[in-house]
Amino acid sequence: MTLAFIALGSNLGDARGQVLGAFDALDRLPYTRLLERSSLYLTPPWGVLEQPAFINAVARIDTTLSPHDLLDGLLGIERTAGRVRDGERWGPRTLDLDVLYMDGVELSDERLTLPHPRIAERAFVLLPFNELAPGLVLAGQGRVADLLAAVETAGCERLA
Repeated sequence: MTLAFIALGSNLGDARGQVLGAFDALDRLPYTRLLERSSLYLTPPWGVLEQPAFINAVARIDTTLSPHDLLDGLLGIERTAGRVRDGERWGPRTLDLDVLYMDGVELSDERLTLPHPRIAERAFVLLPFNELAPGLVLAGQGRVADLLAAVETAGCERLA
């Protein structure tokens, strides 16, 4: 089994329900087990600012899937949730799932880069990621807790 972390986000429809449902869907992926989930966070939009706030979280999983097979599984979960990938980046979405990190994997190709290259810029990823793995060192980026200390978290709220 390989330890991996997945970012979850939604800002359309029942965003909280979409994220909670995605945790369950991760646990149902073949050869994959959900180990832990972070709190949910209400976060301001990033990139395209004229859109609703997001619900974000991070999941810790164990999987024997390859990085690309895991990505394909995540894309399937997104499609089931009604996500249509139309080429628009950082816009509103019913569900967004990203592979953040897989233990021992450094990869960069046309489909996937691991660790995710923009973790260090994103409080909406770092806040929940820090709950699960503050001491994890991401190749080329640094320790999760240090990355969180370096970003602006104003407007981000941990939900009960």
